[in-house]
Amino acid sequence: LELPLYRNPRWKNVGIVMLEKSKIFVVEAGKIIMMISLVLWFLSNYGPGNRMEKVEQHYEQLIAQNPTQTDSLEKIASTEKLENSYAGLMGHWIEPIIRPLGFDWKIGIALIASFAAREVFVGTVATIYSAQDDGENTERLSVLLSQQVNPDTGKKVFNTATSASLIMFYIFAMQCLSTVAVVKKETGSWKWPIIQLVSYTLLAYFASLITYNLFNGF
Repeated sequence: LELPLYRNPRWKNVGIVMLEKSKIFVVEAGKIIMMISLVLWFLSNYGPGNRMEKVEQHYEQLIAQNPTQTDSLEKIASTEKLENSYAGLMGHWIEPIIRPLGFDWKIGIALIASFAAREVFVGTVATIYSAQDDGENTERLSVLLSQQVNPDTGKKVFNTATSASLIMFYIFAMQCLSTVAVVKKETGSWKWPIIQLVSYTLLAYFASLITYNLFNGF
């Protein structure tokens, strides 16, 4: 069997390829991330009817009555406003399905958005928690996420079990609509794209479920 001829790489060519690939990612994926971030900003800051206005008025009265607790009340108010936004309602709608995986409604919003492209997940999480922030927190996103606590369990949201569960979900999930579109184009029908989407999502769900339960004691 004749082996191919191996040569040292030409670093100029390597550099050109790296620049081209980086440009493609920034231009193509960057546009998607930017558009989804803008949509999420709107969904996180506005809600149906006057639900958010009622929350704001309620906490304005509480702050007026308890001026010494202004900081804590403002944080609670920002959380309730986010819950009553369009994004919050979407997250609460799917929360019963993803709760066994260790995910809350905020992670649920990011999961929905990342079906466009999984790279969107980080930007979505940043948008969601920035909408909840009071604007004075200048810490890194990783520090901000490490401080999040689940009000129902009292445990950190992004603990070992949840983080491992989230990683396992994205390992298996078919989290890219462009892939679905390509499969549809290549096969000429919706049969295989739907089979792939359903099967990989179920595989990701159960792999994430098993992982969460294995790590839940740590």
